[in-house]
Amino acid sequence: MKFPYGISDFRSIILEDYFYCDRTDKIPLLEQAKYQLFIRPRRFGKSLLLSMLDNYYDILRKDEFEKLFGGCAIGDKPTSLRNSYFILRFDFSCVDPTGTVAEVRQSFCSHINNCIIRFKLHYEEFDLVGIDVHEHDALSSMQSLLNVVSKKEYPVYLLIDEYDNFANAVMMGVRTEEARYTVLVHEEGSLKTLFKVLKSATASSAIDRMFITGVSPVVMSDITSGFNIAENIYLEAEFNDLCGFLFEELETVVAQIASDCDAGQGKVVEALGLLKTYYNGYNFSFALPETPRSPAKIPMQVYNPTLSLYFLKQFQKTCSFPRNMLDSNLAVDSAKLEFVANLPKGQKLLLDLMEKDREVVISEMADRFGIQEMLSDNSRDNAFLASFLYYSGVLTLQGETDDLEVVLRVPNLVMKKLYIERIQPLCDFVEQKYFKVFDNRDYITANELTVKTAFLTLLYNDLIYLMDSETENDRRYADLTMIIRPDKRHGAVFDILIEFKFVSLSAVGLSGVEAKKLFVADLYQLPDMVEQLENGVKQVKEYGHQLEQKYSNLRLKKFVVVALGFDRLCFEAVG
Repeated sequence: MKFPYGISDFRSIILEDYFYCDRTDKIPLLEQAKYQLFIRPRRFGKSLLLSMLDNYYDILRKDEFEKLFGGCAIGDKPTSLRNSYFILRFDFSCVDPTGTVAEVRQSFCSHINNCIIRFKLHYEEFDLVGIDVHEHDALSSMQSLLNVVSKKEYPVYLLIDEYDNFANAVMMGVRTEEARYTVLVHEEGSLKTLFKVLKSATASSAIDRMFITGVSPVVMSDITSGFNIAENIYLEAEFNDLCGFLFEELETVVAQIASDCDAGQGKVVEALGLLKTYYNGYNFSFALPETPRSPAKIPMQVYNPTLSLYFLKQFQKTCSFPRNMLDSNLAVDSAKLEFVANLPKGQKLLLDLMEKDREVVISEMADRFGIQEMLSDNSRDNAFLASFLYYSGVLTLQGETDDLEVVLRVPNLVMKKLYIERIQPLCDFVEQKYFKVFDNRDYITANELTVKTAFLTLLYNDLIYLMDSETENDRRYADLTMIIRPDKRHGAVFDILIEFKFVSLSAVGLSGVEAKKLFVADLYQLPDMVEQLENGVKQVKEYGHQLEQKYSNLRLKKFVVVALGFDRLCFEAVG
């Protein structure tokens, strides 16, 4: 079994016999609309999807249909449109977003021109005379192509990959470069003008279909007056698994690898447990309601294919699991958290997501919102910011409340790690001695969460542990658990359970200066501190017992940590 990690060419995957999860059964559904926008997080298989469509509809691949699709779901019943288009494909991740506005425009222009040149070379047997490429005017080049193709037998199927990639890169610097984003996307910017041309071409016989992928709808919203014909399919339940892997597909592959490694069922259970914990799947769609013709249907969770292939390839190669479960190719997603943290209400949203269950409730999912809504501090209930994180893959759809509000949550341990890394500057315990970074104003919102965040930041280590904050045990929550990964239990380390408590300075009638002067023994004499220690001991014993029932081979160490304001700490090890 060969895993196509980093390979997004459908033809290579099929002809070279790589692992492929067939999604060609979705083609008839996709043909029900002509112009579609499909949003998914980065590295989620969008480019492979476009490559599959490219090979299915390209007129020049007609003789290869059986070879490419004979073993796929669509092979037995192909649609009437198969192999009946000229394929024009753009990939805006190739546009350099750095430099001046003029330099970004030229990079954009050069990419369009290069794609047109490639189009001419690919279809040279069709005598496409008259397509002129203008070095500094991609729109004229595009119009030239459309004029020529409109006179031919076959129309264009336009595929645009990462339509918002370079615009998003510019947007991430919007605090200092909002004007650059506006010039490129708003008004008569290059991107907006191109989509105006494309919309115009759909009125003729030149462009018959379009399929556009991206990471978020923000850019599309900002160019919508230039292109308001795309049907958004990214929230539709029938396309929830259009990209990504289903758990049952991963289960089959893991069992095969374990068999090849002569490993038992226990290894399969360990592998699937790690996949669930670290990569737990995404929901991109709401449940389908019950109708007279069909029962209610909850979309199945889908797993990020890049992370999954990273795990599977390592498992197959060494018959063991990756040391670092976070693929470094996805670590860059932390930039989106940095971006959100610098927006109005952004920092509070990220901190709130560190609390119990790591959930956020919003009134509704925003499916069309531009940069101005993102920047606004008047948006109610964080809808735009939370929706942006959902589209970026940093949150996933949990469901709805009884009041039909939308519940989003941090999907898995990999994404949780990005949150931890983002919060680290708030409490750099080693260099700044943590408590010293706070001043009197911080006492207004001080609580045990603040202390827990500090410890979580310092102790976080997913190379060895399954880290979890607010672990549910019989409907109650332990503050911090660190359970050794199944493949790391041979080491001389311990499982850890910590319960945090907080006592305010006002409760004990002390100032910060007075608290700092206390001896350690004095802390254990303060009634409020003693009470919280006793409460913590009771809780940590109960949680510890529940964890030991859940896991049969723990080497569990239990602790209670009580903070006195942002000044002193005392703790107790619990036997």
